[in-house]
Amino acid sequence: MRRSICYCEPASAQAGEVNNWKFVYTSATSLPKGTRLKFDMLSNGRDIDWQIPSSNVKKITNIIYGELESGKIISAKEVSSAAHFTPDFEFILPSALEAGSNFTIVIGTTDIKKANKEGNRAQTNSQRRRPFNIYIDPTGQGNYGEPEVFCLDIKGNTLCSIRVVAPSYVTRNKRFDVIVRFEDQYGNLTSDAPDETLIELSYEHLRENLNWKLFVPETGFIALPNLYFNEPGIYTIRLLNTYTQQVFQSPPIKCFADNNKSVFWGILHGESERIDSTENIENCLRHFRDDKGMNFFGASPFESQEETSNEMWKLISQNLLEFDENDRFTTFLGTQWSGIPEEEGTRQIVFTKDHKQPLRKKDAKYSTLKKIYKSFSPKEIISIPTFTMGKGYEYNFKNFDPDYERVVEIYNAWGSSECLKKEGNLRPIQSHGKVGVQESAEGSIQKALLNNCRFGFVAGGLDDRGIYAPFFEGDQVQYSPGLTAIIAAEHTRASLAEALYTRSCYATTGERIIVGLYIAGMPMGSEISTAQKHGLLINRHISGFVAGTTRLKSVEIIRNGKVLKSFHPESYSLDFTFDDMTPLETVTVASKDKKPPFVFYYIRVVQEDGHMAWSSPIWVDYVPSAPKRPVSKNAKPTVKLESLKIAEEEEEDNDFDYEDDEDDDE
Repeated sequence: MRRSICYCEPASAQAGEVNNWKFVYTSATSLPKGTRLKFDMLSNGRDIDWQIPSSNVKKITNIIYGELESGKIISAKEVSSAAHFTPDFEFILPSALEAGSNFTIVIGTTDIKKANKEGNRAQTNSQRRRPFNIYIDPTGQGNYGEPEVFCLDIKGNTLCSIRVVAPSYVTRNKRFDVIVRFEDQYGNLTSDAPDETLIELSYEHLRENLNWKLFVPETGFIALPNLYFNEPGIYTIRLLNTYTQQVFQSPPIKCFADNNKSVFWGILHGESERIDSTENIENCLRHFRDDKGMNFFGASPFESQEETSNEMWKLISQNLLEFDENDRFTTFLGTQWSGIPEEEGTRQIVFTKDHKQPLRKKDAKYSTLKKIYKSFSPKEIISIPTFTMGKGYEYNFKNFDPDYERVVEIYNAWGSSECLKKEGNLRPIQSHGKVGVQESAEGSIQKALLNNCRFGFVAGGLDDRGIYAPFFEGDQVQYSPGLTAIIAAEHTRASLAEALYTRSCYATTGERIIVGLYIAGMPMGSEISTAQKHGLLINRHISGFVAGTTRLKSVEIIRNGKVLKSFHPESYSLDFTFDDMTPLETVTVASKDKKPPFVFYYIRVVQEDGHMAWSSPIWVDYVPSAPKRPVSKNAKPTVKLESLKIAEEEEEDNDFDYEDDEDDDE
């Protein structure tokens, strides 16, 4: 049976390129007059998607129309579809189309000379065999069957930036690998650079006899093995494009004299701006692992059957299992669950094991958080409250469970839940119009910490599903997607889950900012008691380090929700120490349930470019020393009988030894 032919002119495009695009359909059979042809661009209408044209042929810029072999122009009609955010375009043949004849759909402009300015813009992400669908209905009744498919390759555009993917923690004289990515302005890999392009690589304390020269490869990336640093400190890898004199730098790398832990970057809640993480989970995982250079990713579909069917859940679970690979990429199966506002809020529930069923809220077994917690042990799930200050979805922490809620999402692309805007929140949850969500003081993380809720900090990414879906259509303020840093000994799921449980993690607004915080040598997430460290009553010795991706604006030590000390470094890195000499009993917060009074500390980092980071807190419990018993002036010391006996035996032994010595002398 003969098949119709579908091809594109040109056959490939560069990401974001403006041009005229032709989709040529050669019919295998004759099509009668009145045949309907429906063209689906498979675009969601986002800024990164393929630009939607206008069907008004009177316009010159960015239009769509049909063309017969005779040169006759056919106008398109926009057809709305419930399954798409953008319209399809329908054409009706004014005359019969013979078998083997062409029908061409043109998207762009009628002025060919201005096609690169007034034409149609391609999508901004590279994609091999990008599909476009055309449906044919010879009856003319609108009864469309399976589509024919056009395929167009989208390649990276001209070289714009160079990005280095490197570990954040390394050890002196221990070798590590880095990846250098050559990217266009949209973050796609590209090899489109002038032939004269040569890249010089350097870093701090680089020996003069080493000279690194890199060419732009056809693959768009280079893996550089066996780098190492001779001295502890903060390093950045510097790349100079000798052709354009542009300089690019890696995120900071901290080299330790001796260290057994690493920083692993990723997200537990969020999805890609480019790829839908539910419908196309495989490409999404590849994007985060390969393009973004992340170390871990957590799936976060909403639990409802409408959002995530059983078949979709099975597909997500299977792909996460296949992509989980020790020392390369860690995946977590998870789901979002929304409960009663204030009492339960919205949260990301992360499974630490595979082959788990979705926690359907309609299922009586999982209808409330208490029932969910009874169904799992604290080592099987981590329940992460998210968007806690979003009005209507907030969580007031009154039912906070310290066994399951080990970390809280302090930030995602829709804002920070650290505190209110008037209290200094630089990225508050807010909407510029009536449609959207405002901040709610009930879900303040600082308020929860003052109520002795103990949790670490993580950050979420961008989300346009479930409760967040209306935000794109409204006036909700959107920020950069966040990143979570987990400090762990091994790159395995078990090790990362254990680090989350011990609160060995911190949050950023998307940049790989290095953060370290210690009190009396104990790291972030720790709970310290004056019963074990009596010196904390007088002095809390705070130390740490920060290394940003650009110049630091401020590094603040927060004590009990207030700024205790602020540093304003004049560079991108800072090693700091501070002694909190305030008597502990004067600054403690009274606790509930007869628990000891406490103080909590964390640091907040702000860069010159506005990006931020928050360390997980450290808690100091105030346990007063037991009072000494008074001793009477007439009291006589008491010595145990056994002690006296031992003392007498020692004296006798000494006498014998002495006599033996005298005999020897004689």
